[in-house]
Amino acid sequence: MNRNDLLWKGVLEDLFDDFLRFFYPDANELFNFNKGFEYLDKELEQLFPPEADNYATRYVDKLVKVFTISGEEEWILVHVEVQGYADRDFARRMFQYYSRIFDQYDKPITAFAIFADTNKNFHPKYYERVFLGTRLYYGYNSYKIIDQDDAKLEASNNPFAMAVLSAKISLSRPALNDQQLFEAAYDLAKRLLAKQIPKQKIRKVMTFLRYYLRFENPEISAKFVKELNVLTERSVTMGIEELIVDQAKKEAKLAEAKDIARAMKNDGIAVAQIVKFTRLSVEEIEKL
Repeated sequence: MNRNDLLWKGVLEDLFDDFLRFFYPDANELFNFNKGFEYLDKELEQLFPPEADNYATRYVDKLVKVFTISGEEEWILVHVEVQGYADRDFARRMFQYYSRIFDQYDKPITAFAIFADTNKNFHPKYYERVFLGTRLYYGYNSYKIIDQDDAKLEASNNPFAMAVLSAKISLSRPALNDQQLFEAAYDLAKRLLAKQIPKQKIRKVMTFLRYYLRFENPEISAKFVKELNVLTERSVTMGIEELIVDQAKKEAKLAEAKDIARAMKNDGIAVAQIVKFTRLSVEEIEKL
C-alpha cells in the first residue's frame, strides 16, 4: 500500500465523525456517535481479497458500521472508496462492492467515491446495464476533490474539509513549483491552527498535510517539516504517522527478505527452500 493510501486510510479513521458531518449537515440527528464506529476492513478483504502484490494497491476502501439514532435498522454500513487514478471499470467495481456487501450483511448501505486524481474528465457517478428489457442502475455519492471551491473549504471548521483542502493543494502540483507549493501549504497550516477545532483533530490534519505533499527539492521538503514543527511547537506528531512507520518497517523487512533470497538463489539453493526460509512467493523469487 503506497503512502497516499495509508494517509487516506488513517485520516478516514481519525476523522470519520467529521467525515459524516461534512457530507451530512444533520449528522448529529442521524447517527449515534456515542456508540462509536466499527471498521470492517478484514471483512471487506474477505469479500474482495487484495492483489498478490500488497504494495501495488492504488485505491483505498473502507467499510464502517455506523449506528443510527432512530429507524427500523439499528445500524447501517458506510462504504467509502478513495480513487487516485482514472479507471474505466470503477463504477462497476463500486456496484460489485455493493452487491457483495449486501449479500453478506443485508443491511442498508450508503457508498461514497472520493476522487483524488487530477483527470478532470474522470468522474463516474453511477453504474448501469441494460439488456433485453432488464435494467440495472446503481448510483452512489461522488466527490471530486479538484472540483471543490477553495473558499468554501477554507471557511469550514470541519477538520475533514481541511484534509480535503490539503489534498487539493497537493493535486495542484503541475501548476505550482516547490516554492509555491510550500507557501500554499504553510499558509493552510497557519489558518488551520487559528480555527475552532480540537487540538487533537488539528494534529491529525497537520500530519496528513505534512506527509501528503510531494516536493521535488528535498531541501524544501525538509524546510517544510521544520517550519511545521516550529509553527505547532512540536517535534513529534502522533496518529496517522504510526501507519507510515509500520509500513516502512514492513517494506524494510520485504527488502531484506529479497536480498537474502537473491543471495540464496545465486548460491544455487532450491526455490522451495528459499520460499520456506524467506516466506516470499515463488513468483517474487523468480523475478529476482
